[in-house]
Amino acid sequence: MIAKIKQIICISLVLFTFSVKAQNIVLGAERTDTYLPLLKNKNVGVVGNQTSMIANTHLVDSLLSLEIDVVKVFSPEHGFRGKADAGAIIEDGIDSKTGIPIISLYGNNKKPTREQLLGIDVLVFDIQDVGVRFYTYISTLHYVMEAAENNIKVIVLDRPNPNGHYVDGPILDTNFKSFVGMHPVPIVHGMTIGEYAKMINGENWITTRCELIVIEMENYTHNTNYDLPIKPSPNLQNARAVNLYPSLCLFEGTNISVGRGTDYPFQHFGAPYLKSNYSFMPKSGEGSKYPKHEDIVCFGTDLRFQEDYLTDLNLNWIIETFKQCSEKEEFFNNFFDKLAGTDKLKKQIIAGMTAKEIKASWQEGLEEFKKIRKKYLIY
Repeated sequence: MIAKIKQIICISLVLFTFSVKAQNIVLGAERTDTYLPLLKNKNVGVVGNQTSMIANTHLVDSLLSLEIDVVKVFSPEHGFRGKADAGAIIEDGIDSKTGIPIISLYGNNKKPTREQLLGIDVLVFDIQDVGVRFYTYISTLHYVMEAAENNIKVIVLDRPNPNGHYVDGPILDTNFKSFVGMHPVPIVHGMTIGEYAKMINGENWITTRCELIVIEMENYTHNTNYDLPIKPSPNLQNARAVNLYPSLCLFEGTNISVGRGTDYPFQHFGAPYLKSNYSFMPKSGEGSKYPKHEDIVCFGTDLRFQEDYLTDLNLNWIIETFKQCSEKEEFFNNFFDKLAGTDKLKKQIIAGMTAKEIKASWQEGLEEFKKIRKKYLIY
């Protein structure tokens, strides 16, 4: 009992230390004295969503109160308020609070058009990312930077990467390039959104380099444990889900449910055919209108209370569930290779390779990527 109490005290102290570090972070958005001079007397477009906050006030409201002329808002996947399903078409609209036009970058076009940018001098990008290649906010960043022609500045207000403490996964093969993977980076790239923007520019992934300014954070390192104060998307509801997301999202390319349509998405996984004492039933609801295996009992694994904080991708979960699937030709769907960024991972799992063997095949590519990544690190 005494040993257990000591362990709890030790864990509490560690968490407290991480919390103190996180509380000392000064976000890019909070450094208004640094970027307001760049916005004065300019027509400003804001690329943002529900995470674009300065304390308890939305960035758009803050800028307006500081007499900055915000003329348009551009919203990514999940919309300006961040409530839409993954993959749901987002319509243009008007912000009810400010009357500012909202242009969807997940509707008719994912890249701002010349007409939509007409009259804009500066684009301010402020969206909380989670550091994973198939999380589409970095694809939106790419298209915004690519569209910023005619002397339009792009200012990225940097935010922490909650998965910034490691780099892992296969490097994307450009033959599998899509909106869920646009660049030759691993699944977990270990960069903040500002560092990633610098890489997009520096590696010439856009036709013409944009005029980029990154407003850096203060007191942040890649080992800072940062618990996101606002859900970055409807199904990433807490720090546990964010940490598990890089590993569990690969299941989206299979017949396994990751708990969309339950109270704990990306914190458990299952399917009707798995053997387990643990079960859940996906239901249609906000953030998941048509969940996989809707209204069907799924048996699987509960990860809500797992003690381990992932510092690499866990492949064992998908390898083991594939082994349990009796109809193996139905396990993977067409989306898997896009998420993996290659067709090799699927072939390796089918061939019965172990997680250790599969990861060994990534190492050369990861080492090359880390050399490139190093050029753009700020923290």
